[in-house]
Amino acid sequence: MCFGRCTRCVGYKLLILALLCIVANILLYFPNGETRFASEHHLSKYVECLHGILGGGFLVLIPAAVFIGLHNDCCGCVGHEDCGKSCVMLSSVLAAFVGILGSGYCIIISALGLSQGPYCFTTVGRNWISPFTESSGGYLLEYNKWSQCQEPRNIVQWNVTLFSILLVLGGIEFILCSIQIINGILGGICGLCCSRQEVSPFFSILSLTIYLFYFPPQTYVC
Repeated sequence: MCFGRCTRCVGYKLLILALLCIVANILLYFPNGETRFASEHHLSKYVECLHGILGGGFLVLIPAAVFIGLHNDCCGCVGHEDCGKSCVMLSSVLAAFVGILGSGYCIIISALGLSQGPYCFTTVGRNWISPFTESSGGYLLEYNKWSQCQEPRNIVQWNVTLFSILLVLGGIEFILCSIQIINGILGGICGLCCSRQEVSPFFSILSLTIYLFYFPPQTYVC
């Protein structure tokens, strides 16, 4: 069993998730497809944090590229078999930590964006404010108050939908990167990719159990 093959599976999934995060964050900038609110800075401060583009996007693309590339070097570090274990372990685990930082940033900002609500032109006071800041997320269940926001049109629904999507995507990225940390450490310790020596029964059983738990044969074809 080669842990590098599962690393490649994780990499492709992170690639798709990162691209979806970038698209979702871009859509947040253009409510209803209109650009004027972004140019006039009439958007929530959490939209401008680029959590989906930088956090869940580019910072997750880094480990995704590393994980996909590791498959080709599974039995050695750029052709040197004697350092293969260290190469696979260090590069994948360190890259996974970068992904955890990016996805964690995406999760935090998305949660704050949902909690604080959108920045909009309201019927109360007739000015641009964040009317749901004091509700601590309670407005999410008070649909009758959403009509307070007149511009951008349907901005509450727009923000809630996209921030929720980013929160879920960031959470999945976080889980996959955490799985890869375990996968990379076990792959380095056991040397299943590049060592032809016998590994201890304990590590063999442990690694096989974790492998099957996270990547059941009927779900993943690595």
